[in-house]
Amino acid sequence: MRNLAQVPLQSAVVVSEIRPSDLRPKLLEMGLYTGKTVKVLFKAPFGDPIAVDVDGYVLSMRLEEAALVLVEESR
Repeated sequence: MRNLAQVPLQSAVVVSEIRPSDLRPKLLEMGLYTGKTVKVLFKAPFGDPIAVDVDGYVLSMRLEEAALVLVEESR
């Protein structure tokens, strides 16, 4: 299983788990919950931050935040 920070550009994936951390409640509030399909739209030149499409809005995340979101291939 990989995390959101490892997903290639323009790839759609499904959130399978949010790892326990102080940021977990914030990530859930932003719409990153189990079963949600998200798409990686952009990565900054050095890879950090990344932009993710969540239900039509663009969420900017640091790699350390994205690493907390475990994902699987979109069905």
